[in-house]
Amino acid sequence: MKKVFKILGLLLLVVVVGVAGLLTYVKTALPDIPVKDLKVEATPERIERGKYLAYNVCLCMDCHSTRIWTEFSGPYQPGTDGKGGEVFNHDLGFPGVYTSKNITPAGIGNWTDGEIYRAITSGVSKSGAPLFPVMPYLYYNKMDTEDIYSVIAFIRTLKPIENKPAESVPDFPLNFIMHTIPQPASPQKRPDPTDKLAYGAYICNASACLECHTKTDGKGNKLPGMDFAGGFEFKFPNGNIIRSANLTPDAETGMTSYTRETFIEKFKAYADSTQIHQKVAPDAFNSPMPWTMYAGMKEEDLGAIYDYLKTLKPVKHSVEKFTPGKG
Repeated sequence: MKKVFKILGLLLLVVVVGVAGLLTYVKTALPDIPVKDLKVEATPERIERGKYLAYNVCLCMDCHSTRIWTEFSGPYQPGTDGKGGEVFNHDLGFPGVYTSKNITPAGIGNWTDGEIYRAITSGVSKSGAPLFPVMPYLYYNKMDTEDIYSVIAFIRTLKPIENKPAESVPDFPLNFIMHTIPQPASPQKRPDPTDKLAYGAYICNASACLECHTKTDGKGNKLPGMDFAGGFEFKFPNGNIIRSANLTPDAETGMTSYTRETFIEKFKAYADSTQIHQKVAPDAFNSPMPWTMYAGMKEEDLGAIYDYLKTLKPVKHSVEKFTPGKG
């Protein structure tokens, strides 16, 4: 019997050592994505395009600035452009505490263009550490290389703001899993706008619409067959829960009440100064959807997104938009 226990003990030791070795490898060797030898030429055209993408499509300025949550849709506070410091924590339903980084020259001025490119497209910081995918790099990963270069060129022009956000602290086991998520860039050519469906799919990806409009299992995994069908939960610190809308063309529960024109008008309404700073009571409905930033998107691009969404497979999924907190 003692021999059996000894053998079992040795087997357990082998398993423990093996698991420890695997975790050590994951933590120290991954992500293994090299830095591109890159120097982006900051042409006026690239800077202009990058500004448009950063503010109105990819929304870099949404998470890397300060949002005013006492107002509807949390518009960003002017003068905080790129300073970082937005916190995504347990109160909001995140598995850890994640803080957006300072992307002004005061924060990443010593990063090379290749390091910035890797961070945007693969989610890997200058140090080689993985970024939590609340930063939607899995979508930016597929964007046209020229568009990413434009974002880099624009970011370099931001006014430096001295601000050192706290380091992010992922929960276990995500602190290991995060190392396996980043992938090398897989760029796709930006389609010609005349190809409305392909172009709409491209802009929809760049805007990461799928990310917020797909229900998950509560552990970050998207439910199969529920793409764009809404129901993703946004938790507010006061207990309020907001759920994203069903964007599929399902006749009963989807986006069928909008025409192309009214879809565009819905976004453009928030470009009106009277719509930007609407005060919201703490316990009232508020939307995490950054309407005021998307309002600056070109009508051509909004229309293309609408055209693409209308081609999606209809998914019957009724969404309860708002559940107020108890406290």
